[in-house]
Amino acid sequence: MSRPPRALPPQLPPAAAVGTLRRVARFLARALPLCRAHTVEFYTRGLWERLVAPRPAAVLEALRAAGPLALRRPLGEASGAAAALWDDDTFSNVFCENSKKLINVHLFALAAKYYSLSNLGVCTPLEDICEALRGDNQGATGIKTDEFMNNKKSHEVQVMSELVDTIANYCGIKQVIDIGSGKGYLSSFLSMQYNLKVYGIDSSNTNTNGAHERNRKLKKHWKAYQSRGRANLKSQRLEKANDRPVESESKCEAINEKPLNNDSSLQSQDQVTIQDLVPSRGREIDASETSKQTEVDLVARTQSDESRLSEEVLSILNVLPADAVEVFSSSQCNRGELCEEEKTQRKMASLKAKASTSSESNLYFPLTSCITAETELSDIITDLEDCMMVGLHTCGDLAANTLRIFTAKPEIKAVCSVGCCYHLLSEQFENQEDCPENVWGFPMCQYLKDKGWCCGRNARMSACLALERVAVGQMLPTESLFYRAVLQVIIEEIYGVTKSDRHVGKTFSKSSSFIEYVRKSLKKLELDDSKLPDSCVMDYYEKYKHRMNELEAFNMLKVVLAPCIEVLILLDRLCYLKEQDNIAWSGLVKLFDPVKSPRCYAVIALKKQSCF
Repeated sequence: MSRPPRALPPQLPPAAAVGTLRRVARFLARALPLCRAHTVEFYTRGLWERLVAPRPAAVLEALRAAGPLALRRPLGEASGAAAALWDDDTFSNVFCENSKKLINVHLFALAAKYYSLSNLGVCTPLEDICEALRGDNQGATGIKTDEFMNNKKSHEVQVMSELVDTIANYCGIKQVIDIGSGKGYLSSFLSMQYNLKVYGIDSSNTNTNGAHERNRKLKKHWKAYQSRGRANLKSQRLEKANDRPVESESKCEAINEKPLNNDSSLQSQDQVTIQDLVPSRGREIDASETSKQTEVDLVARTQSDESRLSEEVLSILNVLPADAVEVFSSSQCNRGELCEEEKTQRKMASLKAKASTSSESNLYFPLTSCITAETELSDIITDLEDCMMVGLHTCGDLAANTLRIFTAKPEIKAVCSVGCCYHLLSEQFENQEDCPENVWGFPMCQYLKDKGWCCGRNARMSACLALERVAVGQMLPTESLFYRAVLQVIIEEIYGVTKSDRHVGKTFSKSSSFIEYVRKSLKKLELDDSKLPDSCVMDYYEKYKHRMNELEAFNMLKVVLAPCIEVLILLDRLCYLKEQDNIAWSGLVKLFDPVKSPRCYAVIALKKQSCF
């Protein structure tokens, strides 16, 4: 398959990517001790005195003087000055060379802002990549998502689906593999809005079953949706016809008659989607070739007509994409490879799915399977063809494994991955014991591997914090963190427990007082609370209450540093792609509004034309 002769947007050269990563790593090597410390350890181990020279009040004053909005604003002309800061002499102005303590909060905040993606100049603007890949073609318009998704998810799906469609069109492919598809919001919208063949793979049977239930409800009301849609189409077209001059009536009539005179047009479209999605075998394709071509022609005409409809009319069908799914649920896989029996079962299930759903609406296939770096997609998807992989907030190692599968499999021509849950990444140099195949989520690139770089779980947890949300007033849950920290002191001093496999969960939101919080937490931890009178609980509360500002100051320092840790993780993934010989273009692209969706950066790559 040949790629259209359009130039790709400029990209960051491999040497520049590694050079930027080196600078970020240099800064973080001194700053990471702050983020490697757990919040509660400031009470249990006295870490403030060991890590931060200024008192908590002075730290908060310095950060407030800068202003939270200033912390997220681009440096602009100050960038050059900030870059000049970092030589061997000026590092001591931020951290003490001897004690390694933070001593200059203002310079710390300035450096953290400079080493964030918004200021480093390593990202490709979303508009640039869309314009370069789209060329003279115009993107699809129509269905809005805000009637069947919350504001955050609607924003994410609307933006990412348009980009995925642009990349798919550029590469000349129609099949999309959605990794970590969850409830199928992105998958269903890609199929409904852009007529892509989508397989959504998620490790949770609960999500697959949820998709099945949504499909059941859709079928129950399917004819009602069709009737309402046709009635509203007819009503609006008649209104437009009455308002137009006489010479335009023939056009309105032509547009109006086609869908209304063929009640099966939507069903025909669904049949084509099913036959495209489900693999054909043997003579089945010969027997249905004529009727299938007729359906394709009909769909082309119907889609041409529907493209002229207004957004008000299309909003009637806005509830469909999230629900219009037919579930093909394969068994949960706990290993990287499938036995022959499982492969056979999956292929038979695919054939049965085709036979049972060939006359019903089916927009995409949700699959249940565990994805690892060694996963063979052809064992899961029986009609795998040239495709692209996408992932909207793929959790932990799944984002890294998505990139590894992309580089290893010739069928996958492009990837668009937005990761999340950095705290769940496995690290090669963190004494991980749960990666027997020596495949870790971090680091991926050779530079950080050679350096033996390790973030640590607490630092990766810090990378999940949202500076942009704090900057607009969505403050951190200081009181709940204070409760949790004092509880840690209690269970260590009273019960002698330093580690537990149990969690207190969301006990804070269900408690009306600190005493109630402690009682409920002790029960969850299976500790005897009878040995702890209320007066003792309150003694601990009063003892540490005056130190609550330590928590606030410490967490604000972590929030300021969070974007830098995320930069390290994302640049590691980008540099890994830059190391591959079969990649034509790779880059980081800011997709979302970070206030709505803090994990807003996508790692995008396209294979070389010779790989097509």
